[in-house]
Amino acid sequence: MATFVSIVASSGLPTTTLRQLTLYIAIILALSFVWAQKNTTPRRAPLKTSASDTLTKLPDKILIPDSNGILKDGRIVLRDSILSDPDSTTLKPIHLQDSISPLQGADSVPGDSLGERKGFSRIIREKVDLDNALNFSAKDSLVLMGQQNAYLYGDGNVDYGEFKLNSAEIRMEMDSSTVYAAGVVDSIGELQGNPVFQQGGDEYESKSMKYNFKTERGYITDVITEQDEGFLLGSRAKKNPDGSFFVEDGRYTTCDDHEHPHFYFQLTRAKVRPKKDVVTGPGYMVLADVPLPLALPFGYFPFSEKYSSGIIFPSFGDDYNRGFYLRDGGYYFAINDNVDLALRGEIYTKGSWGISAHSSYVKRYKFRGSFDISFLTTISGDKGSPDYSKMQNFQVIWSHQQDAKANPALNFSASVNFATSGYSRNDLNSYYNQNFTENTKSSTVNATYRRPGSKWSFSATANIAQRSQDSTLAVSFPNLTVTMSQIAPFKRKKSVGGERWYEKIKLSYSGQFQNSLTAQQDVFFKKSLIKDWRNGMRHSVPVSATFSMFNYINISPSISMNDRMYTSKIRRQWDTQASREIQDTIHGFYNIFDFNTSLAFDTKVYGFYKPMKFLGDKVQMIRHVITPTLSFNWAPDFGNPMWKYYDFYEYTDQAGNNRRVDYSYFSHGIFGVPGRGKSGSLSFNLSNNLEMKVKDENDSTGSRKISLIENLSLSSSYNFAADSLRLSPLQTSIMLRLVKNFNLNLSATWDPYVYKLDANGSPRQVNRFRWQEGKGFYKLSSTGTSFSYTFNNDTFKRKKKEEKDTSGTDGEDDEPTEEDSFSNRAESRRRNKTGDNDESSDADGYAKWDCPWSLSVNYSVSYGYGEFDKVKMDYKGRWTQNLSFSGNIRPTKNWNFSFSASYNFDLKKIAYMNCSVSRDLHCFTMTASFVPMGPYKSYNFHIAVKSSLLKDLKYDKRSQGSNNIRWY
Repeated sequence: MATFVSIVASSGLPTTTLRQLTLYIAIILALSFVWAQKNTTPRRAPLKTSASDTLTKLPDKILIPDSNGILKDGRIVLRDSILSDPDSTTLKPIHLQDSISPLQGADSVPGDSLGERKGFSRIIREKVDLDNALNFSAKDSLVLMGQQNAYLYGDGNVDYGEFKLNSAEIRMEMDSSTVYAAGVVDSIGELQGNPVFQQGGDEYESKSMKYNFKTERGYITDVITEQDEGFLLGSRAKKNPDGSFFVEDGRYTTCDDHEHPHFYFQLTRAKVRPKKDVVTGPGYMVLADVPLPLALPFGYFPFSEKYSSGIIFPSFGDDYNRGFYLRDGGYYFAINDNVDLALRGEIYTKGSWGISAHSSYVKRYKFRGSFDISFLTTISGDKGSPDYSKMQNFQVIWSHQQDAKANPALNFSASVNFATSGYSRNDLNSYYNQNFTENTKSSTVNATYRRPGSKWSFSATANIAQRSQDSTLAVSFPNLTVTMSQIAPFKRKKSVGGERWYEKIKLSYSGQFQNSLTAQQDVFFKKSLIKDWRNGMRHSVPVSATFSMFNYINISPSISMNDRMYTSKIRRQWDTQASREIQDTIHGFYNIFDFNTSLAFDTKVYGFYKPMKFLGDKVQMIRHVITPTLSFNWAPDFGNPMWKYYDFYEYTDQAGNNRRVDYSYFSHGIFGVPGRGKSGSLSFNLSNNLEMKVKDENDSTGSRKISLIENLSLSSSYNFAADSLRLSPLQTSIMLRLVKNFNLNLSATWDPYVYKLDANGSPRQVNRFRWQEGKGFYKLSSTGTSFSYTFNNDTFKRKKKEEKDTSGTDGEDDEPTEEDSFSNRAESRRRNKTGDNDESSDADGYAKWDCPWSLSVNYSVSYGYGEFDKVKMDYKGRWTQNLSFSGNIRPTKNWNFSFSASYNFDLKKIAYMNCSVSRDLHCFTMTASFVPMGPYKSYNFHIAVKSSLLKDLKYDKRSQGSNNIRWY
């Protein structure tokens, strides 16, 4: 300044002028300095700075808690961890000496232990009217400008009531109660630390925002929020005090790839009510960044976090016979937390229509189930034309399961699937599932009661069987059963000495009542309950005992008593005038009693064989177990007139021959009738088991057992009381354990007698053995086996032992720090979106080849009698084979191919085949299925959004499979 004055003085100007000029210059410099201090933009505090760069005046006291800040009751307090007690959160006053000059050099306050500057802690005593305490903090630095503004750098956090904000940079203006937040650009030019704020349990992500604490209004750019199953993105948004948003230039999608969604609805304007709904103005759909000509005048996307009622939107399409349709639309009733109801309907342009109701119910720890009822009216052809038809069908499906813990004594279950014969033929959904080829349907309702610790149990059952081929119904209701488990009635309560022989006698009881009717569907309900329904009762009491003889042979005598009760009997006689048999039903109470006895002997014989040398030294022993059983069975001839179960009538045929017809009064009985003819048969059974013991160093015992023949049995009987054909066919069976979890079972029946032609030219067995005719001892009359197996990736892989890591831990703490978790958050989210993980890649980062597949094969073969050869006087053999197979393969994690087929060996071609391919398109799913051959040739294509919120956003294309079907 002195140099400047000397220069001006030497210029020759008057002294008064010089003084005025100097004063003007000083005033200008002072005003410039004040203006510069007021409008200087704050910067991040460096590691070393002078006090004059930040503080213009220090109060007498500075309160320094921790490194956070609080604004409460009009005071801002900045917390600094440098001077705070780590074990206390109490504010501590620190007295500063007045000798400290604000113009001194470097700040004497050292940095903290982390080497970062946390700013200064101070109190600004100016009232700010807020309803809640305002808490704020920053990771890198926190700077105050004047008395009202605060700047937060590096992971800044602001907490005000329900409002929580996190951003890389935050600016707060206390006089206007406004906060500004934005992300920062890093060294590689990417935006980091975008503002993320939470309010009312909802989270919003944006690029920048402004929010006022008093008015609770805000302005947000590039906001992203998740609502229910969808995401809303908006270029500009305004927040209202009630929590709602007005969005301009928005996008709504259910794709979780926010930056590049596979599809979205482009919205001009929208209003968002969090957790309630989104209402939009005009919009259109964009797929793969390509706008589609699918415009909407408005949109409504409801959200609900609780169980609520609502409209079920229908699907649309076309059917070749019934025209265009709307189907599966209706209303959903959320009755309560235990019961719901969905009413749906369908309508076609050619007059067909249908309604359905579905209800699910559940009671925790008690039961759960569902109920479906559907009614369908199908109209084909034009009214008045010859091919016009109108059919009405319905279906009832009911499923009920009781929890095992609900009632240990009582159990109730139901599995009902009842439909009229034409329902599956006309239901659009049945063309493409297994219900279309089902010929029979069965339904069962069962209730069982058994008190814990009791010998008695009671059950009630209702059964319905349907055969759609001829519309036959077989109903059995009610079926009542009472059983008593085996008891020893003569056993002493307090045994003294050894067990007496009569204490080994045991008996049980079973009682049944059945009521059934089999009739065509159209006349079923016209049948008489008394005349047409078959009913009856049966009581069974088996008594048995087991004794030991010579400690090696078991003797088991037994007797079984049965009693049948019927309410009617049938008397047959010959009408000579009409030349036909007539039947008379006589109603009343009839009791039919029968019994049979048996005496069985069985034992076990063990044989051990040393292996021969050519088998090697690994085979240690071969064990053969033979179990012979010999039993004698006796029953009287219940065809004897004394029992009054059978009768006969005689007539003269047209040739003048006398004929006799024997019949039973109770042949129509639901439990049958005792057999005719005296029985006194001797039966035998011979079972064999063959095992081999071999050395095995991997086994802890040093050896293991190998089953050579799991079971080989032969059985037959000889009836001494029969007048002919006393020897019964020979029954054989074998079971081999070929590989682990796979057994081969083969059974066969061998016939010992020859056949002759009777007077009518029909083959009949005669009392003459085959060896007597030079045809060998036995002829194979029937045999068969079946097996199924599933091949997959692990079938042909060698088993590798897993090596366990026995090394100790290195003592390092593997728990990620807060910084690590935060820095890896973006990468984790990216992996979750794309499905990438460490297990799907190898050490070099290449994708591992993983192709899961499976192939299931079911095969059955049987042999039986075919046509009778009248030249050889013997039956020809006939083989019957059935083969079905199914499989699937997933070449990638998103592709899946599956198929199923069956082969007809008689026609020597594939009888049925169904193929399908599906593709996971991230937020879409695509499925294509087709039947390439046979009478059910058809195809079906389906693509839809995965989210249930937009489940009606789909496309279906299907052929009319019923056009290729012939119903018989």
